Amino acid sequence: MNKSKSEILKSCNAVTPNTLMETLEITYVDVGEDFLTAKMPVTPKVHQPDGVLHGGAMVALAESVGSAACFVFLDTAKFMIRGLEISANHLRSIKEGEVFAKAQFIHRGRTTQVWDIKLTNAEGQLISAVKLTTIALPKA
Repeated sequence: MNKSKSEILKSCNAVTPNTLMETLEITYVDVGEDFLTAKMPVTPKVHQPDGVLHGGAMVALAESVGSAACFVFLDTAKFMIRGLEISANHLRSIKEGEVFAKAQFIHRGRTTQVWDIKLTNAEGQLISAVKLTTIALPKA
């Protein structure tokens, strides 16, 4: 990381207008040497019909933070990053408050990367465990 924590978070949040991240109110809130964390409010607009956080919204949050982490930790001047696969195990429901997603590398290869993304509530309880695989493709 060549930029400061605040510069990285500012640049991550600057690209969200007019995207799914803005629609879901996802904001990037913390970054370190090997992780990026985002949060999303849990309101009725991201509920499934029975009033709990929709699994698709959780996966969207996870993929958003994993993809943003690629731009923080990989050389995106030379490579395009694309998602290859995502899988999620939803372990606990949440009705209100905020959900946090923390992305960390499991594997940081030259071509493929595997991310461990944990979604937790404000008390730190695990809500969903997600694995995201990305690929770095040379820019033409």
